[in-house]
Amino acid sequence: MVTIIPSYVYSIFAALIVGTIIVSSCSLSMVNIRTEAENQQLANVDQYVAAQSLNLIAQVTEDGQNITQFLDLPSQIGNQEYSLCLANDSYSAWVGSGFGTTVQDQPQIWIPAQIDASGTFTSGWGRPFLQCNCENQTVTLKLSSE
Repeated sequence: MVTIIPSYVYSIFAALIVGTIIVSSCSLSMVNIRTEAENQQLANVDQYVAAQSLNLIAQVTEDGQNITQFLDLPSQIGNQEYSLCLANDSYSAWVGSGFGTTVQDQPQIWIPAQIDASGTFTSGWGRPFLQCNCENQTVTLKLSSE
């Protein structure tokens, strides 16, 4: 009878270990799914800002014309704040983003236009807007908050 009790203890201990492994793997999977969903929502925000930028660029046709458009963006993605930036080099412009106050180094969404783009926006710090104007045949696009 003494030999039966240790086998029950070992069985309970093994079941406890297997249960811990299952709970841990499910938790890790849920965190990964949540992270993927947040990254996808941030990519959707980038695409929205790029589309609104192209819309404004198409509307500015004359020198001296100035158009401002407020953007309908979420205040947070998940439980995190995010940042957006508009930038350009000598060839093209892009929208970059990232969680927190830092923007990723690589561009996220390219804006297929020869423009002067600048500005940043951090969620939770006002309402974002795009301002587009044309001076001397140069289109300037600026992202900021009020």
